[in-house]
Amino acid sequence: MTTLVNAAPRGDHGAMMTVFEVYLARGTGSADLLSAEVLRETGAQVMTLKEAEQVGFQGLDPLEGSGDVRLIAVRERDAPWIHRCLETSHAVASFRAHQVE
Repeated sequence: MTTLVNAAPRGDHGAMMTVFEVYLARGTGSADLLSAEVLRETGAQVMTLKEAEQVGFQGLDPLEGSGDVRLIAVRERDAPWIHRCLETSHAVASFRAHQVE
């Protein structure tokens, strides 16, 4: 099991979140993943691996030779919406979802 973020302190029962590990299709970028409406309504954060490390995400081993990777962090309640967006996006080659606390 891979740890993506440090555990919350005891007694801190913050909301669960889902982090999507997204592999971009060739010739696409972060701006192609989610619409402005989806970003605004869900509060989803789209990050490069380097940006994610700077805010405390760690332990992710991207697939070898898979190209450009983005992480999308979102509240668990909005994860199905993001999942549907990624499934239908021309910018996504593949993705995996991770639940974190």
